[in-house]
Amino acid sequence: MTIFQAFILGIVQGLTEFLPVSSSGHLVLAPYWFGWEIPAEQAFIFDVLVQMGTLVAVFVYFWADVVGITRAIVLGLWQRKPLDDPYARLGWQVFVATVPAGLGGLLIKDVVAQVFESVGATAMFLFVTAGLLLVAERVGKRDRPVEAMTWADAVMIGFFQLLAVFPGVSRSGSTIAGGMTRNLERPAAGRFSFLMSIPIMLAAGAVSLVDLAGMPGVGAFLPQIAVGFVTAGVVGYLSIRWLLGYLAKRPLFVFAGYVTVMGGVTLLSLVW
Repeated sequence: MTIFQAFILGIVQGLTEFLPVSSSGHLVLAPYWFGWEIPAEQAFIFDVLVQMGTLVAVFVYFWADVVGITRAIVLGLWQRKPLDDPYARLGWQVFVATVPAGLGGLLIKDVVAQVFESVGATAMFLFVTAGLLLVAERVGKRDRPVEAMTWADAVMIGFFQLLAVFPGVSRSGSTIAGGMTRNLERPAAGRFSFLMSIPIMLAAGAVSLVDLAGMPGVGAFLPQIAVGFVTAGVVGYLSIRWLLGYLAKRPLFVFAGYVTVMGGVTLLSLVW
């Protein structure tokens, strides 16, 4: 992987991590469409670690929420009233929603790594993303704020996030869809989705750091990771800001159409 390739993939990651079109899917498909031959062991580790750049974007954009949740959880535990504060409840709901994908991702890590090497499988999973977005728009009433979330909502959204361990299934798309099927407003579903990304990205990044340490010639690969990390962080911040404004006014049909076309064109290119 070259520095230029890392820069382009960082842009792809930053744009697609929060837009409901699957960043992992695009990181698999982009080298295919550009004709880049990137070693599989580099690609998988790079894809996960560059997500840490977009994690920084979440921290920066939602800093007030992160600080408020952390303070409320600590004070709630200290005062033995862990759920009294709305911020504390939100924080624990994020934790509960993270459990399905965290456990599932560890159990099927090797299977997921194999799918990352398959352009065809990734293209097929893009159709799953399209289906989730369409169902959410048709089923959800979209009349509840994030403060009205229940524990059942958090668990259900967590299982939607489990689908996103596979490249092609958008993490933001699946969790926003999960929130909308539980009748959350689009911006509320988006906000909870982005907050949910913090623990799952931290866990995935920690696992990949272990893999990175054991990779031969890791020192020569660090500049590419750094470029991808910074680029993804800057572009990711702008993507969050834009998408939350979009969700307040418009439906998700355009994203469903986009991933359907992308998946279809990719499958046709493999046949031809």
